[in-house]
Amino acid sequence: MPQLSFFKQRLYVTLVVTVAIWILLLWDFYHGGVPSHHILQNKDLPKFSNWWGGLLLPLLTWFLLYRSQVRIEKESTSKVFPTRFVTHFVGALFFGIVLSVFFLLGNQDVPFYMLVGLLVFAFFFPIYRAECLLGFVLGMTYTFGGVLPIIIGTVLVLITGAIYLLLLPILRFIWSRVIKLFNS
Repeated sequence: MPQLSFFKQRLYVTLVVTVAIWILLLWDFYHGGVPSHHILQNKDLPKFSNWWGGLLLPLLTWFLLYRSQVRIEKESTSKVFPTRFVTHFVGALFFGIVLSVFFLLGNQDVPFYMLVGLLVFAFFFPIYRAECLLGFVLGMTYTFGGVLPIIIGTVLVLITGAIYLLLLPILRFIWSRVIKLFNS
C-alpha cells in the first residue's frame, strides 16, 4: 500500500476519533459534567477525568496507526490494504464494546471470563498488535473514558504479547523435544 495513501487514512481516522471524543466530552459537559473514573472503582485510588481522553485518544490513534503502517509495510508486498488489519481492529472494537456493555449491566462475571478467555486466545492469535489495542480502547471509551481503557489495554497487550511471543515459542520448543524424546 502506498505510504501517502496510508498517511491520509491515518490522518482521517485520527480526525474522526478526535471529533468523536470531543463531541462526547462536550455532551458530557453540558449534561451534568464530564465524569471521572477511579482505578478499579476504588475510592482510595486516584481518579482520571475523561478530559484526558480528548488529548490521549487522538495521540494514541495516530501512534498506533503509525505502528500498524510500519508493520504492514514490512510484512506485505501487495498494494492492497490487508483485510487482517481491519478484522483485528473490528474484533477488538467489538470485544471492548461487549465488555463495556456487560460492565454497565452490572454483570461482573462475564467481563472477568472475557478477559481470561482473551489470555487463552493469545496462544492462537497475535492480539498484542496495535490495531487490536486501538479497537479495544475505542470500544471501551464511551463507558470508561479515555485513560482507563488505555491503561487496561496496555497491560493486556504486554501480557498477550508475552504469551504469543515468549511463552508460546518456549512451549512449542518443549513440546518438540518431548515428541523427539518419545520418537527416539
